Amino acid sequence: MKNNKLVVVYGSYGYTGTLIVNLCKEKGLQVVLAGRNREALQKQSETSGYPFEVVDSADVPGLKRLLEPAALVIHCGGPFKHTAKAMAEACLATQTHYTDITGEYQVFEMLADLDAQGKQAGILLMPGTGFDVVPSDCLAAHLKSRLPSATHLQLAFASTSPGTSRGTKKTSVESLGNGGLIRKDGKLTRVPLGQKVLNVDFGSFHINSLCIPWGDISTAWRSTGIPNIEVFMGATDSMIRNARLSNYLGWLLRLPVVQNYLMKQIDRRSPGPSDEKRERGKSFLWGKVWDETGKTCMSRLVTLSGYTLTAKTAVLIAEKILAGNFKPGYQTPSLCYGPDLIMEIEGTTRIDL
Repeated sequence: MKNNKLVVVYGSYGYTGTLIVNLCKEKGLQVVLAGRNREALQKQSETSGYPFEVVDSADVPGLKRLLEPAALVIHCGGPFKHTAKAMAEACLATQTHYTDITGEYQVFEMLADLDAQGKQAGILLMPGTGFDVVPSDCLAAHLKSRLPSATHLQLAFASTSPGTSRGTKKTSVESLGNGGLIRKDGKLTRVPLGQKVLNVDFGSFHINSLCIPWGDISTAWRSTGIPNIEVFMGATDSMIRNARLSNYLGWLLRLPVVQNYLMKQIDRRSPGPSDEKRERGKSFLWGKVWDETGKTCMSRLVTLSGYTLTAKTAVLIAEKILAGNFKPGYQTPSLCYGPDLIMEIEGTTRIDL
């Protein structure tokens, strides 16, 4: 029987999953912890007081049993291109709302194809409820509202919070050697990584930014209808050089032996940034739209550091869903909750230039 207040956090013991669970606890939400690692779940259960279930991310029957009583899942167990499909199938079968914290464009594209099934099941399918892609999706929608005739969109982000989680690093490793990607005339189009570099004024600083295959090349297109989209990330000169070099070494970087070696190195490092670094950091976003007449609009957004923001936006969206505030089918954050969703996060400011 469905419990309309029960949330499953899958991959709950990972770096970001832990932040989400802690915030759920603060807000008094009903949660079941879930994932593959019994030892990690047991430890987290003892600390949080939440019950747990051990389920492999590829075990669809097991996922169905896990989700049967739940209202929604916050899926934190990436890389999501390997795990999102099974979780989404289980959600459709059990009429459980699906959310995750991915930034992988492949996952956005895959789940968008399940829109009709989501509507038929009466559930929301919303990948990207964290830093990927809530602030950038909201900024894109805001810019579209300022210039409805826009045909081109550029988005960029940078952070003053150093360090990434193991999950983020592993997702990045899996993308090595695959080049860049933009949306051009409505279609996803390959470009050499490092070919496009933009010097972005984030207000507090300027930085060269590297065009990357970020989730907005999928989500912003559906949120705004703008057919030409590029996304940039603040980068050091060495990052840009390495990106360009990867175009020639792609075959090597994609080899299983190389990928496995890099994954093992990641497992030996810390789970993610320290609490102090995370809380001290900030995220900076910039966006620009223009139309065929040359009319242009730009806006900036400053908000919390990526991982802190992810916990807050993922839980905020979960709370909205639990309250019955959702649209069935595939949705982006701004399509469902509007461009001002990000402004509900304390510490966020937006400036129109």
